[in-house]
Order: sequence, then structure tokens, then C-alpha cells
Amino acid sequence: MMQMIRPVPSADRDKEIDAWTMRLLDQGYCVIPDAGSPGTIAALDQDLAGDFADTPFCQGGFYGARTRRFGRLLARSSHAAALVMNPLVLGVAGRVLGPWCESIQLNLTQAIALHPGALSQLPHRDQDMWRGTSGEVEYLVNVMWPFTPYREENGATLVWPCSHGQHALEPEPAGSSVTVELDPGAALMFLGSTLHSAGGNRSTSVRRGMIVSYCLGWLKPYENQWLAYPPAIARNFAPDLAALVGYRQHRPNLGNYEGQCPSVLLADNLPAHLGAVDALRPDQQALVDAYVTGQEECRPAGE
Repeated sequence: MMQMIRPVPSADRDKEIDAWTMRLLDQGYCVIPDAGSPGTIAALDQDLAGDFADTPFCQGGFYGARTRRFGRLLARSSHAAALVMNPLVLGVAGRVLGPWCESIQLNLTQAIALHPGALSQLPHRDQDMWRGTSGEVEYLVNVMWPFTPYREENGATLVWPCSHGQHALEPEPAGSSVTVELDPGAALMFLGSTLHSAGGNRSTSVRRGMIVSYCLGWLKPYENQWLAYPPAIARNFAPDLAALVGYRQHRPNLGNYEGQCPSVLLADNLPAHLGAVDALRPDQQALVDAYVTGQEECRPAGE
């Protein structure tokens, strides 16, 4: 495993975010030790115990026949929000994705239980779900939060260092994979362009964890957030969390409800009829303002 950077004091958060962003963009992945509270993670694991037990095994060779997966974790446990809204992780994701969008959005939350006998997963890049241009844009950032120790024998995540960015255009990765062993509290971050897979579980124990991913605000996310968190649920979220799951417009006017920010759906009294309101980028607003001004100046007197 590559050498890990130790966090600097929280008072210097910007430098800490910059350091991890540089490592992530350089290697395609990074491991942040002590990123989350082990107590919170244990409580989240406990909250999800019933879901882990009741969820059927997946069908299909990609998801894995000895794997259980389920989403909507923000609705299943109040502890999930602490990981989704982790300031350091959000800061890094924002730095990486910021050049291509105005705001990022939650792509998914998914709990994963890899049972004994699970085969290793097909190596893949998560950005390929959108079939956009490769090698130029980063579409998402993934974060793996282990609930149990991740070890080579129980299927710890495999990543191919420096397989990201323009290297994603190469038919084969230049190097071999590394097994990223983790303990609860650490976070594995990797880019959507980084080649990775789940390892096979040759142990006698279940490997449990949670993956959170963030994507460009104008993309269709993997998990349909408005169905996962309809207004009746999302109105109980903190405003910044509600915005992250989709109750926010991405300028210009994307993701609106009746021409307004969908956060209006979280209000106590929603009017029966709404009037559309421009939500434009500053450059677009300036263009529209100049055009409207020109039209008004050319209007014949008396009209």
C-alpha cells in the first residue's frame, strides 16, 4: 500500500484538502486515516444489521452472487449523514469535480456485504456508466467506508494506481493492482476514472462497508435521489444535505420544479401555482440582461 499522508490540524483545513486532492489526482486513489469516527461507523453498521440480514443476494456476475447490496442509507440510519457530509471528503470531491460543474451532487450511498465464497469483481471504471468522453473530465469521486476490517483474504478493494485520467484510454493498465487494506474510520477515495474492483472473499467472515460517491451536478446519478429521498423524507434533512441529494438547481435551470428550485418542495406551505424564476450562471445573466436592455432601448416610445 502506498504511504499515507497524515491529516494536518483542522484549523488548516484548506491545506489538508489540497494535500489529499493532489494525492488523489496524482495516484487516482488515496487512503485517509482517521477520516471518520469508528463509533459512528459502528452505530451505522448496527442500524443496518436488519437490512444486511434481510436483503437478498445480488443477481448477476457484476454485482456478485455472494454479495448483498442496498441503497437509500440516509433514510435507513441517521448516522449515514455524518459520512456523506464529512467536511474533508466533501472538500476533496469539490476540488476534483469543481472544474466541470457549478455544484456536485450525491451519486449514491450503498451498503455492501461481501460473503465468504464471493468471487473477485470484474475490474472496471465507474465513469463508464455515462459513456462520456474519457481522459478529459472527471465525472465522480468514490469513497469506501469500511464497517469491518478490509483485508486481502476477505475481499478488500483492489485499485490500479495511475490508471486514471488519460490512462483510462489505454487498453491495459501499465501496472498491477494493489490491495487496499482498511480499518473502520479510514476512508478510501478513488476517482471514477480509476480502474478498481472488489477482491474475492476467501475468508470465513463477511466483509461489510459502505460506498458513497459524488458526481457532477448536471449528470443523471446512479441512484435516483428523488425516489430514494422524496420530499417527506428530505424535509427532515439539513439544508446542505437536502441540496446534495438533489433539492437544488444546477445553473442554468437544471433540475427545476415548475421553474423554481426544487427546495420549494420542502417548505411547509407550497403554493398551488408557481412562477418560473431564472437560475442562470453570472455570464449568462449578464448576456440576458444586456439583451433585454437593448430590446427595451429599441422599443418605440409609447409602447
